[in-house]
Formats: sequence, C-alpha cells, structure tokens
Amino acid sequence: MVLSWTRGRVFRRARKGKDLQVNDLEVEISVPSHFRCPVSLDLMKDPVTVSTGITYDRDSIEKWIEEGNNTCPVTKRVLTTFDMIPNHALRRMIQDWCVEHRSFGIERIPTPRIPITPYEVSDTCAKIVNAAKKGDESKCRELVRKIKGWEKESDRNKRCIVANGASLALVNAFDFFSSLAFEENNNVSSLLEEILGVLAWMRPMSEEVKSMLGSKSSMSCMVWFLLKGNIDLSIKQSVAMLLKEVPTEVLANTQGVAEGLVKMIKEPIGSASITKACLSMIFKLVTYSKGKDVLSQRFVELDLVEVLLEIIVDCEKGVCEKALGVLDSICGTKQGKEIAKNNALTIPLVVKKLLRVSELSSCFAVSIIWKICDKEAQEEEEGVFVEAVQVGVFQKLLVLLQVGCGESTKEKATELLKLLNGYRSKVDCVDSSSLELQHLKKPF
Repeated sequence: MVLSWTRGRVFRRARKGKDLQVNDLEVEISVPSHFRCPVSLDLMKDPVTVSTGITYDRDSIEKWIEEGNNTCPVTKRVLTTFDMIPNHALRRMIQDWCVEHRSFGIERIPTPRIPITPYEVSDTCAKIVNAAKKGDESKCRELVRKIKGWEKESDRNKRCIVANGASLALVNAFDFFSSLAFEENNNVSSLLEEILGVLAWMRPMSEEVKSMLGSKSSMSCMVWFLLKGNIDLSIKQSVAMLLKEVPTEVLANTQGVAEGLVKMIKEPIGSASITKACLSMIFKLVTYSKGKDVLSQRFVELDLVEVLLEIIVDCEKGVCEKALGVLDSICGTKQGKEIAKNNALTIPLVVKKLLRVSELSSCFAVSIIWKICDKEAQEEEEGVFVEAVQVGVFQKLLVLLQVGCGESTKEKATELLKLLNGYRSKVDCVDSSSLELQHLKKPF
C-alpha cells in the first residue's frame, strides 16, 4: 500500500517567510505491510491476534465474525475461540512509525481502550440487581454510571452491554426503585433518571424486559416524569422512546399516558424523532380495538386536533404521515370530526398535503376529507363542500385517480368527486397553486 502527500504544503508550513515554493513535488510513503490489516488493507489502529496467530485490526475481524464467519480470513482455518489478544508490541511500532512520519501529515494512532468482556457486563448486572434488592441507591448509581461510561467508549462495548442482559438488570432496578416514594426523594429520583438515560439506547429489548417495563410501578414512574414540569427534556425523550416498547394494552390502561404524550408533542424543542415516537404511540392507542373511542375522546379533550394541525403546517415526511394518520383516526369519532370540521385550517392543510408528501399521506388525506364531507350532512353544511372545492380538492382527486392509489382510497375519492361535483358551479375560482398537475399522465 502506498500513501501520497503533497510535499509543497508541508514545506510551506515548515518554512514560513522563505521564498521556497514546491507545488508539484509529491513524496510517496510506503506503509509497511505488517502494519496493514489483512482484511481492510488499512493501517491498523487496534491490532489484535486471533487463535491462528494472525493479527488483524479489531474492527475488521469483529465485523468478519459478526457476519457469521468462523474461520481465519488468511489461513482459512476454523477459529478455536473468538477471543482476541491485543498485540501491544505491534501497536507501539505503528505509533512510533506514525510519529517518525508526522512531518508528512500522518497522525499518531491513539492508544485504544481495552474493550469490556461479557463476564464484566454480566458481573456488573448481577451487582446492580443485588444492590436494588438491598435498596442500596448509592451502589446502584455507581454501577449504572459504570455501564454508562463503557457505552461511551465504543460501539463494540455498546453491543456487548446489550447482548449480556444489561437491559433486564436495569429494568429490574428501575422497577424496584420506582415502587418507592421517589417523588419525595431527590436521590432516588435522580437515580431513576440515570437508569432511563441508559435504557433509552438499549435495543433490541427482549419480551421479558418489555413486560417488566410495563409493570404498574414502572409505568406510573415514567408517566410522572412526562408530566413533571421541571424535568430535563432529555429524560422525557428517553421515556418517550421506552414507552414505544411497552405493549399497547398497557399504554391504554395507564392513567396519564395520553396527557404525557400530548405534552411531549407540544414541547417547543422536541426533536422530530421524539415527535414521531409520540405520534406512533397515539396512533396505536386511537386504533386499539379495546376502548379506542374512549381514548380518542380523551385526546380530543386535550386539544390534540389543534396540535396536529400545527404540526402538519411544516414538518418532515415521517412526522406528517403519522400526524395525518392520527387525525384520520380521530375524525372517525363524532366529536373529533366536529372539532376538525370547525377548524378553519383543517380542509386547506389536508388538501395541500394531498399528492405532496407520500402515497400514505395522500391515503390519510383522502380519508380525512371523506369523513369531514359527510354525505348525511351535505345539505346542512354546504360551506364545507364549497371550501373543499375552493382549495382545489376536486382537481387533486382527479389526478390521484389517474396516477393510481389503493382500492379503499379509490372508492373514497370517487364518492367525494360525486358529492363535490355539484358545488363546482358555486366556486368563482380555484387556487391553482395547490394543484399537483405535474403528476398528470399525458395522453400521448
């Protein structure tokens, strides 16, 4: 392997103020072959030796093994063990070589930290469970911070932590301490915050972990954090991510979840990922077969329709899809439909998103308009139909049918066209800026 650096740049930096200018010369530095990883052919940063005696860069050989290979890439012999021994002697040689050639822009590789082992993780997890059972808050905090420190060191440590049962130990500790009077004990409350922060990035979670996370005490504690005013936003975001893992039935039966989710969506500095997570949970709740009408009613009372319309005004694709999906479900209830119908933003915004975001968003948009423009209320609420035609929904529905859509959406669009056709003569003009005529197929 040969690496090249422009020598002129080096000389100019080293001899400032002198007339020497070397722009075209290049120097070729040959990297010793035994400094390169046999897999990636790059300079090794963390050389390790496997059971066959061959040295590789740690990241490269770990990726090779994670892909399902159990042989040595060079010798093709089966690895008797997946243990890797750090080659400190070779790493020091590489570092010395980098220092010798630093004038050519080569940076010295840092000394890597020794990665944690499955035994260390398992032992720490056992100590966490033990400390929780004894109610030893300070010891538990110390061990949680230890895991937090490991996670920050490398992605490999993170994978090792997740693979060796850390989430189960932490959920056990969280469940125990959340059953105490944590609202009145700042020490316990701050410990629970630290556990939430660590649990938030642990994926995937086993069914046992999800089940324990959905326990009565754990759920009450997480909802308390969502609703509490002076809690750091990052903790609320961790709670929102963890609630996604809880079964829908548990969410539906936990008091305060609806209030907490709506409050999170209203947070002015909440990230798009958190907004999507909250909207996903709300969608699951309002489409949940058992008691969805009651839950939808509760969300309507919390002014969710207004919140959703504010989100739809200017948001990214994923958030828009979920917001329209939730609005569609809420419009399926009598009160939700009335609230949406009486809001001046509903028809213009929903029509604007039709054909502009994605096929899924268009399906939700058609469904919302179909529910609001109710055939039974056609004579009583003529203004809604006129407004829909005014903002260009008739033309957009024609385009949608031509470009193609799902069968259910097609039926609703056809029915809407029949209903709206009679109101076209009552509209003076159509907002051409809202039309998506570029989707229209040419006849030739």
